[in-house]
Order: sequence, then structure tokens, then C-alpha cells
Amino acid sequence: MTRPARSTHPARSTRPARSARPVRIGPRAAAALVLVTLIGIAAFGWPLLADRQSGLAHSQDAPWLFAALLPLLVAVVVATIADNGMDAKAVAMLGVLAAVGAALRPLGAGTAGLEPMFFLMVLSGRVLGPGFGFVLGSVTMFASALLTGGVGPWMPFQMLAMGWFSLGAGLLPGPERLRGRAELLMLAAYGFLGSFAYGTVMNLQGWVILQGMGQGISFHPGEPVAANLARFVAYCLATSVGWDLGRAALTVVLTLTLGATLLKALRRATRKAAFDAPVSFAPGTGAEPEPALEKGTNGSGG
Repeated sequence: MTRPARSTHPARSTRPARSARPVRIGPRAAAALVLVTLIGIAAFGWPLLADRQSGLAHSQDAPWLFAALLPLLVAVVVATIADNGMDAKAVAMLGVLAAVGAALRPLGAGTAGLEPMFFLMVLSGRVLGPGFGFVLGSVTMFASALLTGGVGPWMPFQMLAMGWFSLGAGLLPGPERLRGRAELLMLAAYGFLGSFAYGTVMNLQGWVILQGMGQGISFHPGEPVAANLARFVAYCLATSVGWDLGRAALTVVLTLTLGATLLKALRRATRKAAFDAPVSFAPGTGAEPEPALEKGTNGSGG
């Protein structure tokens, strides 16, 4: 009886390809993010509620905010690691992307608001998730400030604003289903609106300490919040719309032209890194043979 010839071709796996999953946010990481966000909102908005005679300004509170922000950023990373959402591979990718973003920022800073790092933050937050995105945005802004010498009272506020910008990209809907042109259009729209939101938030930091502006756009300490907000809107329209428009337009152009390629590269790297793969130990296929005992070693041998 002849046996059938055995095929030399390896059997193809029927298991579907694993999709790229973002870095998971556990309860401790989520709590740390909420705490950072609440502190950031208070840091940006408290001058609107300050008394006229307080004499306080963001130039004095920036060191305190920075001192609180760094431990909280570390807390977000540690909490994410503790929740099994980030491992050494994710930390390495965080460092690489932050270095690339820091290198991109000087290419357009100071030129009509053209900042190419924003499109990288949008795509990275989309692929790797909101928690990773927040830490990436903050660390990138910190590294770029050191690289360009842009260290000042505005730096901790920039770190917060960029962290929120990248976090928002990670919260966009359909990360597992939405692909192709529709996803790029959604990311471009978010990048456009988010660029204006970033500029508006940063305007609030600087507006309350500027003096000598027109009566209709100056900050008046102690006056009703609604009146000051109306002046703030006028200030933004008069001073920063053109700058924010340049940033938003460049983010849209880069997202629509380079976004598909970069998304594919980030998702491939995320799949290979397998951030979401659980650690397990599979049992052996067979019983491990016990070692043979030499005669006379245990007193039972002949």
C-alpha cells in the first residue's frame, strides 16, 4: 500500500490578519488624564475669575504649572504601564515620534504659522490612541522647546494644549472600521479645527498678561466673564486668525497628501510591536521526562 505524497508547500494560515490596536487606556491612566485636564483648564482660565487687585498673571504661575505638569505626565505613563497599556516597545515608539515631531517644528515656526508637526500629532494620536497621543504631544512640545530655545512661561501651556490636540485625534470615531478617503477627510477636518482651537487656547494664555492694547480687545481683570470673553474673541479675530489659518491649511494639505502613507506605516509598526498582545505561558505539548537516577545515588540501587 503506497502512501500519498506529502505536500512540500507549507499550509496557509486561515487566521485573519490582526488589526493594529491603539495603546489601551486603563482606569488609572484615565484618572490621571482627567486630573491633568482639570488642572490645565484651571491654569488657563483662572485669570478670568481673578480679582482686579490680585496682581497675578500667567508669568508667575507658569513655573508652578510646569512643576505640577511633569509629575502628572510621568503619572500618566506609569499608570498606562501599570494598566498593561504600554510596554518598552511603546515607550521606544513614543521617543522616536517625539524626536521626529521636535525636529519638524523648527521647519515652519515663525513663518505664517506653518507648523508641520501638527499633522504628525493628528495621525499618531489616531493610530496609537488618546492616552499615547496626550503624552506624545506634551513630550514633543517640551523637546522642541529645548531644541529651539523656546523655553519660557508659555511652555507648560503649550505642552498642555498640544497634548489635548493629540488626545482629541485619538478620540475620533471609527478607529477599527473607518479607512481610506473618508478617514483622511475626517482627520483633515479635525486638523483644521484643532489648529484653530490650539491657537485660541494659547491666545488665552498670552492675552491676560498683555498690556497697552485697545479698549475693545484688552483683558480687564475683575470684570464679568462674558464681557472679557467678548473682548477675547475680538482679540483673536484681530491678531491671530491669519496665523492659525496658515497652520490649519498646512495640516490639511499634509494630511491629505501624506496621510495615507504615514497611517499605513504607523499601523504596520503597531501591528509588529503588538502593544495589545497579552503575555501568556502555554503548557508544553507532552510530559517532560524525569531525569534518570544513577545507581547508588539514593541508596536504592544495587
